[in-house]
Amino acid sequence: MANLDKTDRTLLRLLQQDGTLALAELAEAVNLTTTPCWKRLKRLEESGILRKRVALLDPVKLGLSFTAFVQIKTSNHSKEWYHKLVDTVADFPEVMEFYRMAGEYDYMMKVQVADMSAFDLFYKKLVNSIEGLTNVTSTFAMEPLKYTTALPV
Repeated sequence: MANLDKTDRTLLRLLQQDGTLALAELAEAVNLTTTPCWKRLKRLEESGILRKRVALLDPVKLGLSFTAFVQIKTSNHSKEWYHKLVDTVADFPEVMEFYRMAGEYDYMMKVQVADMSAFDLFYKKLVNSIEGLTNVTSTFAMEPLKYTTALPV
């Protein structure tokens, strides 16, 4: 882990729980005044440890309750094909996460859409946008049992 002390870790945990905490609240929680607290936050941002502060939205309340995990196999492992795949998938807002994998499948993505019809449209768009896919397998989440964005710092 990066060179973080107890205060840095506490700040990161607090921000992962609530990214809207004011500087004064953060400083008080870690027993600092605002200036040294701000300097720590600035250092964490500049180092890339604290990448961004975002709002987490409820997919169900937004009508996006259908979660699919798509696994992809390919026989093309050229650098050019890889970059085309990554660039193409980056343009799909439905793709929440995308990984290059070790094991049976080469790539895996998490897709969030409204329903099976919306997923079918996504699937067709995916397979028609990228040549060289040899196997695309999808599984669907029945119920989310744990979801967190908080890293164990």
